[in-house]
Amino acid sequence: LMGHSFRIPIASQTLKTRTRRRSAGPLQVVCVDIPRPELESTVNFLEAASLSASFRSAPRPAKPLKVVIAGAGLAGLSTAKYLADAGHQPLLLEARDVLGGKIAAWQDEDGDWYETGLHIFFGAYPNVQNLFGELGINDRLQWKEHSMIFAMPSKPGEFSRFDFPDVLPAPLNGIWAILRNNEMLTWPEKIKFAIGLLPAMVGGQAYVEAQDGLSVEEWMRKQGVPDRVTDEVFIAMSKALNFINPDELSMQCILIALNRFLQEKHGSKMAFLDGNPPERLCMPIVEHIRSLGGEVRLNSRIRKIELEDDGTVKNFLLTDGTTIEGDAYVFATPVDILKLLLPDSWKEIPYFKRLEKLVGVPVINVHIWFDRKLKNTYDHLLFSRSNLLSVYADMSLTCKEYYDPNRSMLELVFAPAEEWISRSESDIIDATMKELERLFPDEISADQSKAKILKYHVVKTPRSVYKTIPNCEPCRPLQRSPIQGFYLAGDYTKQKYLASMEGAVLSGKFCSQSIVQ
Repeated sequence: LMGHSFRIPIASQTLKTRTRRRSAGPLQVVCVDIPRPELESTVNFLEAASLSASFRSAPRPAKPLKVVIAGAGLAGLSTAKYLADAGHQPLLLEARDVLGGKIAAWQDEDGDWYETGLHIFFGAYPNVQNLFGELGINDRLQWKEHSMIFAMPSKPGEFSRFDFPDVLPAPLNGIWAILRNNEMLTWPEKIKFAIGLLPAMVGGQAYVEAQDGLSVEEWMRKQGVPDRVTDEVFIAMSKALNFINPDELSMQCILIALNRFLQEKHGSKMAFLDGNPPERLCMPIVEHIRSLGGEVRLNSRIRKIELEDDGTVKNFLLTDGTTIEGDAYVFATPVDILKLLLPDSWKEIPYFKRLEKLVGVPVINVHIWFDRKLKNTYDHLLFSRSNLLSVYADMSLTCKEYYDPNRSMLELVFAPAEEWISRSESDIIDATMKELERLFPDEISADQSKAKILKYHVVKTPRSVYKTIPNCEPCRPLQRSPIQGFYLAGDYTKQKYLASMEGAVLSGKFCSQSIVQ
C-alpha cells in the first residue's frame, strides 16, 4: 500500500509450515497508517504555533491570576492549558465525571468504549495539530490515505472515491481528485460548479463571510449549480459538518471547509485518534495543566453565577453548596448551558441577548458490535449518503485501541436527529440496520439473518454544536464579554473554524489571550 518493497527474514521451513496451516500467505496486512503529513510549513500552522509560543514567552506575572473555568471540553481544556503556559493558575471545573465535553467517552462492562461522536482530525486543523505537538503525542493520530470515500445509494454496496495525489500541490491535488471522479458528477455539472465557485476563489474571506445569509441550497441555485450537485455531494458534506441538511446549513460553513481543503495540500487529509479521547487526548492536557500548578476537578456542577452589587461575578455556586472564587471567570460550556445559567440582569445586554439565536443541534452516535468481520468497508471515514446516517467507520480497523481481527464495530453518526432524539434506542437501532442493509447488501440484513448484533450503545446529545444556520455569524460573541472579568470560550464564540474541534481549541487560545492581555 505504501509503495515499498520489503523482505521478511523468516526461515523457509517456518514459511512452508505457516502456508500449509493457513492455506494463505504467511503475513496479512490488515490496516496500515499513513505517515504524518508535512504540516509545519503551512501559513496556518505557523500562525497557530506563533500564538501558542506567545503564551510560553509572555512575561511571568508578579501575582498569577486564579482563573475559574467552567467546562472541561476542548475549549475549557485549551483555555486552562494556555493560561497555565502564561504563568497563571487555572481551576477547571467539569460537571460530569468524565473529561472531554463533546468528545467524551465511556467504558462498558466488557471494557469496550463508546463515544459522544465520531471524531476526525484534519490536516487543516492547525491549532489542534500544534496542541498534539506541544503535548508530545503526535504519534497518537492515525493518519489515513488522502481520500474521501462516498457510498453509492444507486449501487448498493459500492463506493466512489476522491483520491488526492500526493505529488501535486494544493489546489491542484483537489482539482485532480474532483476531475478524476466521474461516478458522482458529470463533466457539465463539474464545470457549472467550478464557475459557481469562482466568486469565492476571487473574493476570499470577505466573500465567504458575506454568504452567511444564504443556505447551501439557496447559494447553489443562485450560482446556477445543478441540484444534483447538492444531492450527490453536499447533503453528505452538510450532515458531516453540522448534522443538518443543505436547506438549513449556512453556505459560509461549506465555503470555509472548501477553502481550507483546497488551499492546503493536506487540508482534507484525515486522522483518527488511536483510542478513547478522554484518556488519549484530554488526560495529557490535564497532566500538563497540573504540572504547571493548575487544577482540574470533576463532578463540580455550577448551579448559579452569583454577582457583586456592580454586576460583576462574585463567585460560582456549585450544586453541593460550595462557592468558588477567582480573579477571572470563564464559561467554556456549550452555549445552551450558558443561556440557562445567565444571571437575569445580564440577559438584556446585547452581547448576551444575541446568543438567543445560537442553539445546539441534536445528534445521535450509534455503536454496533457485530458477530463477524465485515468485508465491505475501509480503514477510513465513509460518507454514507443515506437519509438517516451521516458518516461512519469500522472502528475495529481505524483505531488501534478498538482493533479486533474477528469482529467489526461500526460507529455511525445518526443525523439529522431532531425527529429521532426522543425515540427509543431500539427504534434507532432498527432504523440504522435498515440503512446498513443498503450499505452492506451481502453482509447485513435488517432482520439480522446475516450479520448479527452482539451489542450496541446509543449516545444521544440533545444539544451538540451550535446549529450553523444563515445569519448566525453576527450573533457569535467575542471571548471577552462586557462584564469585567467574565469571558467565554467554545466553538460558538468568534473564530474562523466554526463548530469544530479546531474551533473549540482556537476559542480557548483567544480566551486565554484576552485574559493575559
